[in-house]
Order: sequence, then structure tokens, then C-alpha cells
Amino acid sequence: MFTQVKTSKENKDVVAQLTRKLNLGTENIIARMAFTYSLSLDRKLDLNELSDSGGKEYSRSVLFGDHYDVYIGMLCVHYGIYKTDKDLAKYVKLHLDDGLRLMNEDFQKVNNIDGFDFLLEKINSALDYSAFI
Repeated sequence: MFTQVKTSKENKDVVAQLTRKLNLGTENIIARMAFTYSLSLDRKLDLNELSDSGGKEYSRSVLFGDHYDVYIGMLCVHYGIYKTDKDLAKYVKLHLDDGLRLMNEDFQKVNNIDGFDFLLEKINSALDYSAFI
């Protein structure tokens, strides 16, 4: 179990920029989206690639709100770990930083898009992909 997590120093600015550009709510909403976006790609991230912790700090309640169990459940199923795993916070940080980086890269490719259209494009591309599985 963890009580707080910090993004990388680089992602402190990224989450603020994405929050302004996407206009979908507060920074913690963007952080939740980033976390789940990274998990949705079905990749196992390496704990050895953990980045610095000089960025934005989120308590578990701010990051996940009332749905902590759901987010942690998705992470635990993905890695085959239990919610008391000693590395749980590291996995959360990995996917948070990874998702912010990926969302920033994606958003840079399409400058003239609002948050709603950005989300729709991601949802549609995921649905198109799942049709081939």
C-alpha cells in the first residue's frame, strides 16, 4: 500500500500543460487518464527504469479519488501482484510517468484538438484495435 507518489521532474510541467490544453478538469484527472492509458497498452514496465521523483506529488486519495481499489486492482491483475506488494507505489509511478509521456507525445502530434476530441480519438483507436484481437 502507498500513501503518495511523485511524478518525474519533467512530468510536473507535462501534467500542468496537458491540464491546460485538454481542458478536461484538474491535474489529478489528467494523471488518472495517464495512468490508465499506460496500463491499457498492456505492457509490463521495468522497475529498473524508474525515473526521478522531483515532480508533482499526489496522495493516493487525490490521485485515485474514491476508486482507489479499482485502479489498484487493474494494476495488480496486470502484474499478477497483491495490493500489499512492496513495489506497488513504484508500479503506480512507472505507469503514471509513462502515461504522461505518451499523452504528451500524442498531443504534440495534433495541436488543434480539444480534450474531448483527443479522448474520442483514443477510445476509437482502442475499439478498432480490439476488433482485431
